[in-house]
Amino acid sequence: MILSSATHSDAPAADTPTPQTAAEVADEPTTPAEPTQQVEPTEARAEAEAAADTPVPAAAVPWRQRVRRTVGWAVSALAVAGLLAAMTLPYQRDLVVPAAFARIPLEAVVAAALLLVLPGRLRTPVAAGLGVLLGVLTVLKVADMGFFSVLARPFDPVMDWGLLADGYRFIDASYGRAAAVGAAVGAVLLTGAVLALAVFATLRTARLLAGHRRVGGGVVGALAAGWLVFALLGTTVTVYEEEQVTFALPVADRATARLAYDHTLQVGASLRDRQEFAELAAVDAFRDVPGDELLTALRGKDVLLAFVESYGRDAVTAPEFAPYVADVLDDGSQRLAAQGFGSRSAFLTSSTVGGSSWLAHGSTLSGLWVDNQQRYHSLVTSDRLTLTRAFGRAGWRVSGFFPGNSRAWPEGAFFGYDQVYDSRNMGYAGDRFAFASIPDQYVLSAFDRFERQAAEGPVMAEVALLSSHAPWTPVPQLVNWNTVRDGAVFDRQEMAADQENRSVEESLRDDYPRAVGYSLSTIISYIEARGDDDLVVVFLGDHQPSPVVTGPSASHDVPVTIVSRDPAVLDLVADWDWQDGLRPDGQAPVWQMDQFRDRFLTAFR
Repeated sequence: MILSSATHSDAPAADTPTPQTAAEVADEPTTPAEPTQQVEPTEARAEAEAAADTPVPAAAVPWRQRVRRTVGWAVSALAVAGLLAAMTLPYQRDLVVPAAFARIPLEAVVAAALLLVLPGRLRTPVAAGLGVLLGVLTVLKVADMGFFSVLARPFDPVMDWGLLADGYRFIDASYGRAAAVGAAVGAVLLTGAVLALAVFATLRTARLLAGHRRVGGGVVGALAAGWLVFALLGTTVTVYEEEQVTFALPVADRATARLAYDHTLQVGASLRDRQEFAELAAVDAFRDVPGDELLTALRGKDVLLAFVESYGRDAVTAPEFAPYVADVLDDGSQRLAAQGFGSRSAFLTSSTVGGSSWLAHGSTLSGLWVDNQQRYHSLVTSDRLTLTRAFGRAGWRVSGFFPGNSRAWPEGAFFGYDQVYDSRNMGYAGDRFAFASIPDQYVLSAFDRFERQAAEGPVMAEVALLSSHAPWTPVPQLVNWNTVRDGAVFDRQEMAADQENRSVEESLRDDYPRAVGYSLSTIISYIEARGDDDLVVVFLGDHQPSPVVTGPSASHDVPVTIVSRDPAVLDLVADWDWQDGLRPDGQAPVWQMDQFRDRFLTAFR
């Protein structure tokens, strides 16, 4: 109890009642007590807690209470700021700049107005529910941010859960088990923290509004009026500007509501997509073509179909990458031409970006647009005639070389391989190179040794070349093909000696073209060293690298090239109008990746 500082007096004050005896008290008439106003417990509690935050003269409040009150106001301010930040948080990494948060979210205005008018018994559960919803949407925004940064598309709540396991395996292979476990645990803890903080912040804000209705109503009204004015004027803030690309966001923001709406529609579209894909897959002009009528123009030829990881259009056209890669391709064109090899090049539009390479493989081989995991699963459980199965039906021995696989792959039966080689049975004894654990040169050497030299008839192989897979360091070096043997010659420490102590930016902008250049140099060198009149090579990119490397406006195109010493092979594709040489320029034809199978089977039928 705080005592007054006035002086004491022994005389009673003039208005102080004189003491009464017990009898006098008993003789006084009694009157009924006035009814007290009923206040809902939650309402009273909110108002009491808010009143506790009401400033009073500093001299009358102990310092501990002042500190507690200051902390309370600071927490409330952080709660409100956190809610506004969560609602205005963009869903793409490049857009997360301070200007992006200088906007008025319509969702905040509506939610605050709702909490102001709700009675106390409903306010708390509604606020908690809104907090959970906002937490979920914030997690979705972060997921979208990651997917746009790597795959140039939003997260699909129906189809993309399996990619989390692929991400874990990528981190494990590239950076080690400890990093993978740490990333997984961190993701779970971060998700839980976002949900808990969203609920806490919403409840705190609801309590603040309940205790300061007049001020809260004024603020909400002002925000609503401001939102309406900015919406009518179309006012925007610029958040991203690079060269000729400018991205602006509206000040009158409603992106969180649109996010919820778009993802809801996305769930429905994903569920319908299965039936639509089944209808497309049912139409196949080559399903019943007998083997003796397939690929007759390639009889006796060994055919190599090589997918070069992350070899995208930007590698041959973007100013920061093209000079290095262009030199490799132009020099390779001259060297191969000197040995009698001709080549034609163009572009294919890939069904994926930044990852999920198997979607690109599936699209190229099946003649269907396979751009999500559900479609891929439907494909590999169907009877679709893939390009590899067409070669098998026509009498070729068909094999697949997938150095990134380290476990059983039942889908291989669908593609019709007679033999699948992976990291477990490829016989590699050298050092591991990050995610691309086996250098491309060894993979092509294994194809030559295990298949071309051992087979009695023609062979066809699909080969995944992964040395240009992120994180693109360290990059192996080419060695003499006669020294490859079991791969022991590939010494990571010796080959990577000049690549240590590099920043992330240097890795992205410098090591990417170097890694692609290594993969392309390896193919060119293999054709020089092991090529003959009976070898036909088709090599193409599986997808562009992630937007972190290319920027958000890059296309989905990848280069594709066919190489042969037999002029008759190239004559059969003359009507494709592909350009001479290994490097397509900006004017080269562009097909969708799912058109390749039909055009290839038609040309060489």
